[in-house]
Amino acid sequence: MTKHAFTFISAIFFLLSSNLLAQSNSLAKQNIPYYGKSTDDYKNQQCLLDVYIPEGETDFATIVWFHGGGLTGGQKEIPEYLKGKGMAVVGVGYRFSPQVKVEDIIQDAAQAVNWVFQEIESLGGSRDKIVLSGHSAGGYLGLMITLNKSYLQKYDIDADKLLGIVPFSPQAITHFTARQEQGIDINQPTIDAYAPLFWVRNAVPPTTLITGGRDLEMVGRYEENAYLKRMLEIVGNDHIKLLELDGYDHGMVYPALPILVKQVKYWLK
Repeated sequence: MTKHAFTFISAIFFLLSSNLLAQSNSLAKQNIPYYGKSTDDYKNQQCLLDVYIPEGETDFATIVWFHGGGLTGGQKEIPEYLKGKGMAVVGVGYRFSPQVKVEDIIQDAAQAVNWVFQEIESLGGSRDKIVLSGHSAGGYLGLMITLNKSYLQKYDIDADKLLGIVPFSPQAITHFTARQEQGIDINQPTIDAYAPLFWVRNAVPPTTLITGGRDLEMVGRYEENAYLKRMLEIVGNDHIKLLELDGYDHGMVYPALPILVKQVKYWLK
């Protein structure tokens, strides 16, 4: 091997190592029990979160990301696309039906957001720049704890202090898993206390709803979000958007992630 070739390979190795080190340093915490230690083994197993901290940033925004899975499955995640964008990302795990009720799962989401409010400043971020997001069931959880203010009020947090919320293809009527608990068929729409639409109110944080194309989405998902947007506007909110991603079905996470980043940066201006 020539001296130049060795020098080139060494340089490449150094760059790769530096990049991996930066990524390692950025992932500040993993598997944090956001309830603290519990006597409930299932809660200890599921109610964990991971935190990605942007390298070299201070006073940064934080995206709290709730994964999808119908409230019956899935796992916490930090979408790879969200890394390196100058923002923290918190990937939240939570309990599942039928082991617990939908009410318990919503309480998990609220507790995780409380953890973020309490801890993000010690990690370099800002309590004034917290955004809720997530796909499908995750988007539903974000909407529920934002629109029904009682979930965060329990922790003396005003949901209206969120920088914004960007749910990906959430249920706006009663979640089908909550309907299942009541013995209601998955295709029978209802609106009760487990529907974001039930909690429509004025002065909600800026909200950007994103769905796949209406003819490719899960049954009625675009229309649910369109109705939610309309009702939020009727009661006086003027910062509600609905984006329909034509050509994409319910699994529209990637094309929506760049929109999420762009929206957060716009709110930060």
